[in-house]
Amino acid sequence: MSHLPILPILLPLVAAILLLVTSGMETAAKRAVSLAAFGLLAIVAVVCLVTAADGTVRVYRLGDWPAPYGIVLMLDRLSAIMVALTSGLAVAVCMAATSGTDTQGKQFHAFLQFQIAGLNGAFLTGDLFNLFVFFEILLLASYALLVHGGGLARARAGVSYVVLNLCGSALFLVALGLLYGTLGTLNMADLVVVLPQVAEADKALVKVVVTLLAVVFLLKAALLPIGFWLPHVYTAATLPVASLFVIMTKVGIYALLRVSAIGFAAAPFTADLLQPWLPWLALGTILIGCVGVLAAKRLGMIVANLVLISGGTLLLGVAELSAASISALIFYMVQSTVVTGALFLLVDALARQRGEVGDALEDGPKVAGMLTLGGAYLLLAIAVSGAPPLTGFLGKLMVLQSLRETETGTAAWFVLLLSGLIVVLVLARAASVVFWEPGSPGTEKHATVTLVAAPGLSWALILMLAAVPVLTVAASPVSAYARATADQLLSRDAYVAAVIGDPSAIKRERRP
Repeated sequence: MSHLPILPILLPLVAAILLLVTSGMETAAKRAVSLAAFGLLAIVAVVCLVTAADGTVRVYRLGDWPAPYGIVLMLDRLSAIMVALTSGLAVAVCMAATSGTDTQGKQFHAFLQFQIAGLNGAFLTGDLFNLFVFFEILLLASYALLVHGGGLARARAGVSYVVLNLCGSALFLVALGLLYGTLGTLNMADLVVVLPQVAEADKALVKVVVTLLAVVFLLKAALLPIGFWLPHVYTAATLPVASLFVIMTKVGIYALLRVSAIGFAAAPFTADLLQPWLPWLALGTILIGCVGVLAAKRLGMIVANLVLISGGTLLLGVAELSAASISALIFYMVQSTVVTGALFLLVDALARQRGEVGDALEDGPKVAGMLTLGGAYLLLAIAVSGAPPLTGFLGKLMVLQSLRETETGTAAWFVLLLSGLIVVLVLARAASVVFWEPGSPGTEKHATVTLVAAPGLSWALILMLAAVPVLTVAASPVSAYARATADQLLSRDAYVAAVIGDPSAIKRERRP
């Protein structure tokens, strides 16, 4: 049994414990430990991607207990993609934090490592209860990272964020209890076996439980009407932390996609449970994000609402649950996570150059390093708006094509094209305020500030920016990998065989 599936969890977990027990070490040493751990994690993530490319589902049984009784981790194409995406973002965020963010409070790097361990665990687990456990790990770390640096705004955002997620966690636990009490299992692969065998009298209860699980996952994904927390929370956090939080909404989307494609689609009475309402709520989420973008008075708030728009777009693919929609979803998820994460780092770099004005969309000093930062802004603006020729255009085109024959296809095309136009206009207006208007008549009161030295942030931004043209050039192999991932996800029998073997050999307890 290969130990590869547990390494993305074990590496940041060991680093976090090391950082806690040696909390008295100098800041430079903490940074070195954290960066080294994330560097190793990035290498492991690449190995996972390459290893998973052969289409085999690799299962890691902790304690060598067989599924569905024991704890299992599984590595397939989808989990490998999410681990690679998380690991790359972690490297960039850690580098950016070394420019001063990590000194604003205690144990920043330890919490950052715990956050990544929780995220990777959520992507690799094959059991719903352990998904709940990893959710709690990443949420506890995110509470600390959110309020890192202190301040009234972060405290208020932290209280609402904690209360909201505590409600979600309680709901998740209730749903798991009801599901286990009804089906006798929480293993995702085992759901494929037991759901079609549910007695007629229990189907109504199972439908309710499935809906509760969907609500929990959609709360994490910030779907309308339970997604209004996202812009408030993301803009309260420090900008490197906000960049990391971009992957947080993807956890809920991933969990819903995984459970729906593997488990709920296996039984006719749960297969189409999301279809009547999820596409319309996803479109509503996109429209709410557009309104937020138009109303935003800070660059950070614009980017936070862009995360909301991308989340709604991804949920359209989850609702349809076809090979085409899932492959489009995966491709779009990769590029949107990279681009919005990079935008938060760029906003941090711009805010440092504008002195007290920060990222506010108002008159301010000329931006030092305008040519470099302006070029980075243009690149990311093209990518995030879905304009050609960058990867954002390719991702949105794949999503549009996958929705063409669906019941909500016409509405989806209209909303997605409208959102792209609105994003272009808003980002152009913001560029005018930040880059063009400073120094014009009437703004002489603002002097040009000196370029703020932030080498860690600069290197992090370069790393994220480089990924955009790389994804564009490599669009063909990336989309092929995404299509193979979708096909593997929908091959439920192969997944069941890899995780639990022969279902008839399982000795089940008798349900009352």
